[in-house]
Amino acid sequence: MPSNSLYILLLTCVSMLLLLSGCSSAPESRYAITQDTAPSFDYGEIVYDAIIPTLEPHNTWTSRPYYVFGEKYYPMASAIGFEETGGASWYGLKFHGHKTANGEIFDMFALTAAHKTLPLPSFVRVTNVKNGKSAIVRVNDRGPFHGTRIIDLSYGAAKKLGYHKYGVADVKMEVLDVNEAGEIRIGSSPQLYVFENGELLAKPSAQEKLSEKTLLAQNSAPQPIPQSLFVQVMAMENGDKIREFASSLSSLLQVPNVVPKIANIYRLQLGPLETEQKAQNIIQELKKIGFEQAFTIQVMP
Repeated sequence: MPSNSLYILLLTCVSMLLLLSGCSSAPESRYAITQDTAPSFDYGEIVYDAIIPTLEPHNTWTSRPYYVFGEKYYPMASAIGFEETGGASWYGLKFHGHKTANGEIFDMFALTAAHKTLPLPSFVRVTNVKNGKSAIVRVNDRGPFHGTRIIDLSYGAAKKLGYHKYGVADVKMEVLDVNEAGEIRIGSSPQLYVFENGELLAKPSAQEKLSEKTLLAQNSAPQPIPQSLFVQVMAMENGDKIREFASSLSSLLQVPNVVPKIANIYRLQLGPLETEQKAQNIIQELKKIGFEQAFTIQVMP
C-alpha cells in the first residue's frame, strides 16, 4: 500500500512538472515581439493612399460593451458631431500584419487609428495642435488603453502629423459624418463639405448659392448705355460763326457747350446737363432771346 501511494505521488509530481513546463513554453501573446517599436527596416518614403470618407454601416460585433484591464467600455451608437482634444499615441511594428478589432489587417503605414468607443469603422480628421498638420484617418481598431490618451494612430499617420519620433502629441480629433448625398460634416460645425481630389471642399450655403445666382444674372443682363443730356440750339456750315454763338450762350446761361461736326454740319449743343428740368429751363431762356427751335437731345459718349 505504501509503495502504491508513493507511485501515485510521483506520478502527480511528474504531471504537474510537465504541465508547468508546457505553460512556460507557450507564447505569452499572439505578437512576435513584446515591445512595440517603429519599423526596424528601411521603408523609404511612405506613399499615402487617400482615405475617402464614405457612408459605411457600423459593425455590430464591435458595438457591444467590452472589458479591457477590468474596465468596461460602451461604444457609441452614433458619433455625429463628436470632437475631442487630448493626447494621441501611435502603434507600429508589433501589431503590423495582425487583425484589428473589426477584422481588417493592420498596416502601420496606412492612415488608420484606434479609439475606445467610436463606432467602427469611423472617419476622423486628426490635427496636431502644435504644428497644425492634419490627416483624415479610418478608425478600425480599439484602444489606446494606457493613461488618458484619446486616440492611437498608426505609425504612418503619426509621421504625417509629425510626431512619430515622440510617444504622444496633443491633437484635436473631429468625426467626419457622411450623409446619403455624400456630404460631409466635420465635428460640430454646421458647414457641409464634399471630398474632391483628395481634399475637403466647403459647399456653399443656400443663401450663398442664391447670392451667386443673383450676381450671375446681374452680370449677364444687358447693361444700359450711359447717355448725356444736351440742348441743341442750332446747326450751320460755318464753324467759326457757330463757335461765336456757343461762347456767348455759354457765358449767358452758365453752361458748357460742344460743337460737334456731323456730316459737314456744325451743331451747337449746350451741356451736358444733369436733369431734364435743367434742360427745359435752358430752352425757355433760349426762346426769350430768339432761339425758338432749341430742343433736347441724348448723346452717347
